[in-house]
Amino acid sequence: MDKLKLCAVSYLNTKPLLYGLLRHPVNERLKMDTAIPSECARRLTAGEVDLALMPVGAIADLGEYYIVSDYCIGTVGAVKTVCIYGDVPIEEMHSIYLDHHSRTSVMLTRLLLQEYWQLEPALLPAEEGYIHHIGGTTGGLVIGDRTIGLEQDFNYVYDLGEIWEKHSGLPFVFAAWVSRKPLPADFVLAFNEALEDGVAHIPELQLLLPSPHPNFSLVEYFTNFISYELDAEKREAMERFLVFCRESDLVKI
Repeated sequence: MDKLKLCAVSYLNTKPLLYGLLRHPVNERLKMDTAIPSECARRLTAGEVDLALMPVGAIADLGEYYIVSDYCIGTVGAVKTVCIYGDVPIEEMHSIYLDHHSRTSVMLTRLLLQEYWQLEPALLPAEEGYIHHIGGTTGGLVIGDRTIGLEQDFNYVYDLGEIWEKHSGLPFVFAAWVSRKPLPADFVLAFNEALEDGVAHIPELQLLLPSPHPNFSLVEYFTNFISYELDAEKREAMERFLVFCRESDLVKI
């Protein structure tokens, strides 16, 4: 039997899910790789993989798609690793760099600027090294592991998970496990079991992973800032976010 090709996000927040997959027999049915969120989306859209941890903002491009799992990369309130940083309050930012690693976070930034803050700063495409150019009246959206410890360098930090909750009253889903065709029911069952096992063993995983920063608690991050269960409220939030984006004409950005 051919193995299913899987692409998962390469960030720290995915480690509990990958840990579960590596420990479970379902691993024998998978050919796994990791990449930044935008590359995961590209590979699934191009048909290069069968299953991906897909940035929610890219789901709108797929046409037919299937949410495979009851687990995701989500948050209820502050997420800690998707933030806008700056030397001045956001109301005084004339421009904001947009991290190119994930369109979901870019779309969320645009949406919150439009509907929550009601601001229109210039939005700048970010290239490698752009974090060093954040300063003065220029802010920057930064996501993923590059945010760890970054709050010490800037006067103002806006956590987009927290702001989204204030705006919508809902949790947020940054990425979900998605396929473009139905997958075998027995595989989906085993896949969910593996992810559940990984989340259940977060305290054990802390002993295996080096801390990315002296003041960064892995267990606190995995349990207080990342919420892995794709429950009914998160599914509602995911659909509502896509509706917001379509109504704001953001999906194709």
